[in-house]
Amino acid sequence: MEKHNLIVRLATVDDKHYAETIVTEMAESAKARGTGIAKRSPDYIVKKMEEGKAVIALAPDGTWAGFCYIEEWQHGKYVANSGLIVSPSFRKTGVATDIKRTVFALSRKKYPDAKIFGLTTGLAVMKINSDLGYEPVTYSELTTDEEFWKGCQSCVNYEILMSKGRKNCMCTAMLFDPAEAEAKLKEAEAKRTAEQTAEAPKAAETLVTPEGELVTTHRHREFKGNAKLFERWMRFKQFVLLKSFRKKDEKKDDGSKDKKSLLSFFFFW
Repeated sequence: MEKHNLIVRLATVDDKHYAETIVTEMAESAKARGTGIAKRSPDYIVKKMEEGKAVIALAPDGTWAGFCYIEEWQHGKYVANSGLIVSPSFRKTGVATDIKRTVFALSRKKYPDAKIFGLTTGLAVMKINSDLGYEPVTYSELTTDEEFWKGCQSCVNYEILMSKGRKNCMCTAMLFDPAEAEAKLKEAEAKRTAEQTAEAPKAAETLVTPEGELVTTHRHREFKGNAKLFERWMRFKQFVLLKSFRKKDEKKDDGSKDKKSLLSFFFFW
């Protein structure tokens, strides 16, 4: 099925009848992968819908296709986009990417200063996260909220997590830091501006024609990848070079004017 046939939107309380199906599919998916997952009850899923902190994907006929929700930790300092699940019938349609992008945008809107993180064993999710700006980090960079880590108790790998002092486990930790993202954006913009400045005409200089007139031009003459700008520069240069010839020709006879016309032909044709 093509992903454009699916509707990805904010989940509401009217979608609560999907909660049982969502929870069941989460558990089945984790079992099939042989990995753990923090279990959530249908009531918990409904609560996220009521709070406007969940995204759902549906087929035009109302068939459930996917789901994801937002959790906050340390008073909104950290946010997690959790429980991403797609119905088996709608996998490999691109809907997971649409859900992640939508819930990510929702998180940025609700918690603009929060660090958004996730723990996952899925390569596909890691790829989506990377495209959104997440970076792999150590567990020490995640929330220290005990409530978050308690959610791992229902995971089959919980003993591994605790044996590693909660510093490592089967999941890969990924984090989006809005402050770092903004700094990188500013750095990229500064670099782009510097490159554009280097490619643009340099400071103007004033030339004096043989008649003593002042003409402003530019020192820089390289206009890579900009044919129109290069063409304008050539016309301007031709104008400056020919200006003195025109004034001299005005003082000469008709034969001299023919020379000027011929010269103009070679420059402008």
